[in-house]
Amino acid sequence: MSTIQTQNQSEPHKKITDIFASHVFTDEVMRERLPKDIYMNLRHTMQKGKAMPYEIAGVVANAMKEWAISLGATHYSHWFQPMTGVTAQKHDSFISRRSDGRVIMEFSGKELVKGESDASSFPSGGLRCTFEARGYTIWDTTSYAFVKDGTLCIPTAFCAYSGHALDKKTPLLRSMDTLDIEARRILKLFGKDDVQRVVPTVGAEQEYFLIDKEFAQKRPDLTITGRTLFGARPPKGQDLDDHYFGNIKPRIMAFMRELDEELWKLGVHAKTKHNEVAPAQYEFAPLFTIANIATDHNQLVMEMLKNVADKHDLMCLLHEKPFQGVNGSGKHNNWALSTNKGGNLLEPGDCPNENAQFLLFLVAVIKAVDEYQDLLRVSAASASNDHRLGANEAPPAIISMFLGDELTDIMEAIEKGKDYLKKEHKIEIGVTQLPRFAADSTDRNRTSPFAFTGNKFEFRMPGSTFSIAGPNIVLNTAVASSLRAFANELEKAKDFKYALGELIKREYSLHKRIIFSGNNYSKEWEIEAKKRGLFNLKSTNEALPHLISEKNEKLFTEHQVFSCDELHSRFEILTEGYIKTLHIEALTMVDITNSQIIPSVITYQKEIAKLLSRKKQLEGFNSDLEEYLLKNISSLSGEMLKKLQSLEKQITDTKKDRSIENQAKFYHDKVFTAMNDLRAVVDELEQIVAKKYWPLPSYACLLFSV
Repeated sequence: MSTIQTQNQSEPHKKITDIFASHVFTDEVMRERLPKDIYMNLRHTMQKGKAMPYEIAGVVANAMKEWAISLGATHYSHWFQPMTGVTAQKHDSFISRRSDGRVIMEFSGKELVKGESDASSFPSGGLRCTFEARGYTIWDTTSYAFVKDGTLCIPTAFCAYSGHALDKKTPLLRSMDTLDIEARRILKLFGKDDVQRVVPTVGAEQEYFLIDKEFAQKRPDLTITGRTLFGARPPKGQDLDDHYFGNIKPRIMAFMRELDEELWKLGVHAKTKHNEVAPAQYEFAPLFTIANIATDHNQLVMEMLKNVADKHDLMCLLHEKPFQGVNGSGKHNNWALSTNKGGNLLEPGDCPNENAQFLLFLVAVIKAVDEYQDLLRVSAASASNDHRLGANEAPPAIISMFLGDELTDIMEAIEKGKDYLKKEHKIEIGVTQLPRFAADSTDRNRTSPFAFTGNKFEFRMPGSTFSIAGPNIVLNTAVASSLRAFANELEKAKDFKYALGELIKREYSLHKRIIFSGNNYSKEWEIEAKKRGLFNLKSTNEALPHLISEKNEKLFTEHQVFSCDELHSRFEILTEGYIKTLHIEALTMVDITNSQIIPSVITYQKEIAKLLSRKKQLEGFNSDLEEYLLKNISSLSGEMLKKLQSLEKQITDTKKDRSIENQAKFYHDKVFTAMNDLRAVVDELEQIVAKKYWPLPSYACLLFSV
């Protein structure tokens, strides 16, 4: 029985606090198990985000090993995040052979700090040849080690023998470093020399579906691709809005309870859980933490969602659009900037100096989103997320910002040099007080891709399967670029306050086109956005080439987040991923149609034809229904065959020699279109073929069986 279930109701928090981070090598554990001087040295290393000195690594490794063994660990693993979007690990036991043939448990400082992995089969986008197999994992000292499934997991970065980053974490850490440098330059101008580090903090909301495993395993499309490639809409979907925030069913609650416990053990701040809009859809939300740790935690969340679901005879679907006709799943990336002093740089503040500082950081974000809107779209681009974006359930493919009425009015007043009057407060930059407004001082705009929500920005475009590393790399680097430009200008200013006011006015005026407070789903906004010169990159194959544009290449290389080679490798990997995803889906559709749909339809036709023949041999029996059904099914069967052959032809044509960009376009324009055409006919057949003959569990079974 659950630990939380059995806890004494008079002590509702005691057991949770006992469980939380019990499997994490936390600061408290380090303080208990390490000599004071080693502990202080390690803490300094972690706070500064620097590499571990080898002279203390051995002591730390031994303490970490003893702690892990006390929790039942027998192995250790460098836990890293290659460019597959999921985590990777190689498990080595602690055993070491003695001269007498017996074994002892050992773990050295070298094994803690650096590991070597065969990297030949991970995506590299041309950074290395297959025969160049050596890759290194290096401990990310800013992210705590943890024990999971009997293994000590050490969060690491992953790079090639050449030094090129082969993972998602290394560029994220680089982007955090450049953001830290430029943000502290700005804070120094405001007299805050005592700030030693600025870090982006992130809270990633995770949406997902839970369906009965028994039904799911009868769907090859779900088990192979993560989404239903066929499926007629059920009589009821999300029409009544009765699932959203509704009562959580006992089976789901049991799953959520165990999920919370497993995540709490790993130090993940599991906070919120609720029913989402679509039937069988749910949402998980954590508290904020530092961006690289939040990225680690979100990977653990996705892993635990699947593992815990399996224990409850459920299947967790993380695909952005597992079911046609109901809402898909996203991952809302809530982003803010924090200092080591505990301050939030996106909090308006109570004094004039903080007001001006807030406005400068706000304008830096506005400038970043406007100038690099294409990169933000790329960071949310995938074949699976294309089903969701712009489908009146998620933000559209057009990037825009929502500030809320109050903050927009303030910025407009500043731009025009007018007074902003509200509750007897007059606004002048850095002179009189900016009215403090809470997170709920303005209505939310859930259609906005990038919305200010009181003291943070919510980027709503990333898909539910995504690593949040990509969106945060773009955000961190783009904002760092804005701050660098501002610091270069303001550091030379003779009259800082005047120069600051002029800069805020100018930059807001230059980039206010990105701000939109209306309905992002409307056709009117699409027309207006085009007039403003905003990008509308509707599909992944349109978006991805922007990753390697001259402007964006300059951004990443100047801030040393990606080298040119590393950036182009990401383009290759993402484009290949898009192509391979559609190819696998197309082959799966063909296989299901040939091996399951066609035989089932033929069997049903035989039964109808047999009954029709019998009726015609007897007098007085009306056979209109059978004739109608047989004619209708025969007609649709013929149409299905044509669409199937068309899809098969398009798959064959993908073998023609094309550039990777043209191949991606071909898959979007031809293969994906042929897939949709085949699906339309098959879904129509599902609605007239008797259920006992249809080989795939229906949407009604999948969505309403739990």
